[in-house]
Amino acid sequence: MKTDTAEMTKEQILQELEQLPKPLLAKVLEFARTLQPVDQHAEADLESRIWQAYLASERERREVYQRLADS
Repeated sequence: MKTDTAEMTKEQILQELEQLPKPLLAKVLEFARTLQPVDQHAEADLESRIWQAYLASERERREVYQRLADS
């Protein structure tokens, strides 16, 4: 049943794409690519680097963070 539903959805998407003006197709492609699954290892690495950057910022600006917390 899921396959039938997925196939129907795919067909509907293709029908809609055929009706779109050509200049919009690039935007649709860009959007579709944002929906692709993300490499979990790369995502975890990015989150780790973001967290490390935050911790470094917190150490460097301890007084600023403390004043913000106190206000």
